[in-house]
Amino acid sequence: MDSAAWQPNEGAGNPLLDRLDPDDGRRLLALTCQLVWATTWMVEAIEVVSPRLGLPALPVIDWPDDDEDPAPRLHWKTVFLTQWAAGRPFVWIDDETTDADRRWVEAHHPAPALLHRVDPYRGLTDADFSVIRRWLTQLGVGPDGAHFNR
Repeated sequence: MDSAAWQPNEGAGNPLLDRLDPDDGRRLLALTCQLVWATTWMVEAIEVVSPRLGLPALPVIDWPDDDEDPAPRLHWKTVFLTQWAAGRPFVWIDDETTDADRRWVEAHHPAPALLHRVDPYRGLTDADFSVIRRWLTQLGVGPDGAHFNR
């Protein structure tokens, strides 16, 4: 989907949709990793958000439907997302992660993980993409998504 086809008024009723930058889809697809939606939008991320960003139908993490409170100061997604990663390296881009989440993941997840907080009012920036690309390169992920030894 080219940016000329994107209509900001299509998001009327949800101001978050008007903040999306259609170029972010291309930039996300250029990252050397598997993309997965880890959002409360669930399947609506595929139906509503993906087309606005020009993304294909990505897998969606199916959050547990429980009322269990997270550990103090942890984001409610942290523990489950770490379990979902199942010992694999992962990048989590969110506007709500904190140092408490980073410390918890570091202590409880055996593989490298980058929890990258994005400013919700600015969205993904060149600097954000640079941090993520640098982390993937340091992890040893090549341009085609294949791992290589460093």
